[in-house]
Amino acid sequence: MKEYQTITEISGPLVFAEVDEPVGYDEIVEIETPDGDTLRGQVLESSEGIVSIQVFEGTGGIDRNASVRFLGETMKMPVTEDLLGRVLDGSGNPIDGGPDIVPDERRDIVGEAINPFSREYPEEFIQTGVSAIDGMNTLVRGQKLPIFSGSGLPHNELALQIARQATVPEEETGEGDGSEFAVIFGAMGITQEEANEFMDDFERTGALERSVVFMNLADDPAVERQVTPRLALTTAEYLAFEKDYHVLVILTDMTNYCEALREIGAAREEVPGRRGYPGYMYTDLAQLYERAGRIEGKEGSVTQIPILTMPGDDDTHPIPDLTGYITEGQIMMDRDLNSQGIEPPINVLPSLSRLMDDGIGEGLTREDHGDVSDQMYAAYAEGEDLRDLVNIVGREALSERDNKFLDFADRFEEEFVQQGYDTNRSIDETLEIGWDLLSKLPKEELNRIDEDLIEEHYRDDETEAAEVPADD
Repeated sequence: MKEYQTITEISGPLVFAEVDEPVGYDEIVEIETPDGDTLRGQVLESSEGIVSIQVFEGTGGIDRNASVRFLGETMKMPVTEDLLGRVLDGSGNPIDGGPDIVPDERRDIVGEAINPFSREYPEEFIQTGVSAIDGMNTLVRGQKLPIFSGSGLPHNELALQIARQATVPEEETGEGDGSEFAVIFGAMGITQEEANEFMDDFERTGALERSVVFMNLADDPAVERQVTPRLALTTAEYLAFEKDYHVLVILTDMTNYCEALREIGAAREEVPGRRGYPGYMYTDLAQLYERAGRIEGKEGSVTQIPILTMPGDDDTHPIPDLTGYITEGQIMMDRDLNSQGIEPPINVLPSLSRLMDDGIGEGLTREDHGDVSDQMYAAYAEGEDLRDLVNIVGREALSERDNKFLDFADRFEEEFVQQGYDTNRSIDETLEIGWDLLSKLPKEELNRIDEDLIEEHYRDDETEAAEVPADD
C-alpha cells in the first residue's frame, strides 16, 4: 500500500493529490493529518497523474503535509440481521451506545442493478394505515412512491406514522409465506431537534425493534449525505433478498441530498445544469430509486418512500421534476389543507400511484376498492370545482345536487383524509368510511361503481334506521 504526501489543493470537501499509479473510481482513501487524526475519503475523479478525493469528515486539519493512502477497495457496508433495532450515523457507525456490529458480510454500497428480466411486477398491497394513501393512492410491494412536501409541512410526522404502522396484511393473519416486515429509515441533513423527535417516536412506539435508522445531521459533512442513502439501501437489499424481509425504505429529505450534490459539483468546478444542479443528477437519483423492487425467486421485497421538500412549493423544480420521471407516482402534501388543521394534509387530486390498479381488488384488498376510489375521486374533484363557483355566485345559486357534492368535498376532507397521526386504519375501515360518504350522494350519481356493489354496500336512510333498535 503506497502512501503519498502529494496534496496539491484543498477545495471545500475535496482534496486533490498527485499519484504515479492508476487509482480506481470510488476507491476508499485514508488521510492522516499532521495531528495524527485519520480521516476517510472516496475517490471522486481519477485522471492521469492526479485524483480528486471527497472527504467524509470534512477537510478541517488537512494540509500539504498530510499523508494519503489508497486502500484498493470501494466503500462497503457491514450487513447482518442484528442491525434491526440499531441507530447508525450517516457513515454507518453505531451511535446508540450498543455493541460493535459483527457483520455476516460486507457489501459494496453502490449495489448491483436488478436484472430487468429477473424483476417481478409489484402487485401486492402494503397497508400504511393512512386512508388517503391506502384508499386513494395505494402503495404496493416493490414500488417507489415519493412524498412531495413543502417547507414547514408535517412530512416528518407522516413519515413516522408510516414507519410505525406499515404492515403486510396477509403476513399478520398468518396467510403469507412467513416473510417479516422491516423499516429502514434514512435521514439526511436533518436538524438535531428533528433527529430527537424521530428517535423519541421510534422508542416510544416500539417501532425501533423492526427498524434500522441512519442519521445524517445538518452539521455533518455534505459528502456523508451522499453515502447515507446508499448505506440504507444496501442494508435493505440484504434483509430483503438474503433474509426474506419485506423492507420499506423511507428516505428524508432528498432535497438535502441533492443540495449536497450541487455543493460538491461546485467544488469540482463542474459546468452546472438546471438551477445550478449537476447535469448528472437524474442519473444519480435513478441509481437510488431503481434499487426498489422484487426479484423472481426471492420472497423479500424493497419498497421506497423518498420524501422531498419542494423549494418554493414548486413542483417544476428539478428535484421533484426528475423524481417524478423515475418513480411510480407521488403523494402530494397541501399547504391549504394543513392550514385547515387536516392531518395528514394529503391532497388526493394531484397525488397518484401508477401501480395502484394492480395492487387492489379481490384477493388483495377488497373487490369494491377500485370502484370506491374512482367514485370518491370524481365526487371530490366535482366538489372542488364547485367551491370555485361558490366564490363567484354564492351557495344559494347552486342546485340541491351541487350542494350535495359541496358537502361531500367538505366531509371527505374532515372524515376521510383527516385522521391524525396516531390513528391506524385498516383497509376495511378506510373503505367503510368511503361508503359512509358516498351514501350521502344519490344512488344515480354513483356512476363509477358496479350496481351489485351499490346494492351490497350503499346505506339508505331507511336501512340505517332499520338497523338501529328503537328506544322503548
